[in-house]
Amino acid sequence: MPSENYVFDIERNDGKGSIRHDRFQVPKKKISTVLEGLTYISENLDGTLAFRHSCRMEICGSCSMSINGKPRMACSTIADSLNSEVIRVSPLPHYEVIKDLVVDIDPFFEKYKSVKPYIIRKDEEEHNKELLQTPEQFKLYEQYSMCIKCGLCLAACPISGSDENYIGPAALAAALRYNLDSRDQGSNVRLDITGGENGTALCHYAGECSEVCPKDVDPSKAIQILRRSGIAHELKQFFRREKDARR
Repeated sequence: MPSENYVFDIERNDGKGSIRHDRFQVPKKKISTVLEGLTYISENLDGTLAFRHSCRMEICGSCSMSINGKPRMACSTIADSLNSEVIRVSPLPHYEVIKDLVVDIDPFFEKYKSVKPYIIRKDEEEHNKELLQTPEQFKLYEQYSMCIKCGLCLAACPISGSDENYIGPAALAAALRYNLDSRDQGSNVRLDITGGENGTALCHYAGECSEVCPKDVDPSKAIQILRRSGIAHELKQFFRREKDARR
């Protein structure tokens, strides 16, 4: 006979090297998602459990964690869909743990910022109207603009686990998003960054980043497109230098 409870097996980490596993019985009828289960534990069983959450609807990206061995969003992971009465929850891999399920997300955002994820313009004139864009132009980068900065892709990426300097899937997908934007004029600047030693060349195309992305951004595809653009960019620079040298 099926149990009336889920067993939440939670990895507890004090951020100083001490790790233990605590188990909690959570009534199935009281929760739907894993986040609701963690909230039940915090409110009724152990108020010291640390985890992040905010929107509860897969928008803010803050409740990312490892659930039954896979990086997921706790708010959109339905407990029943895991097909297990034991739900194993641990902090995201490849991040430094602050406490329990809370990790230091700052390095992720530093990498994200490194690709200059904003509109770059060469003109300095004052614009008295919007920089217009057609629906077709928007569609070119729409998929890559859906990133919610949850960090799941970096947690799933085997390269990020072995090389902390790798820019990572989210940042590279963001670079492509702005390179494809018709209003932007900074693609060459980003291609110099993403084509560097810590950029697209490190990707082995395992595809795990796209597998775990909750918004179907498909960072793996973005990296492949960006790599091709980077090669073309490098060739143009090479021939330009050759031309200048012959003058």
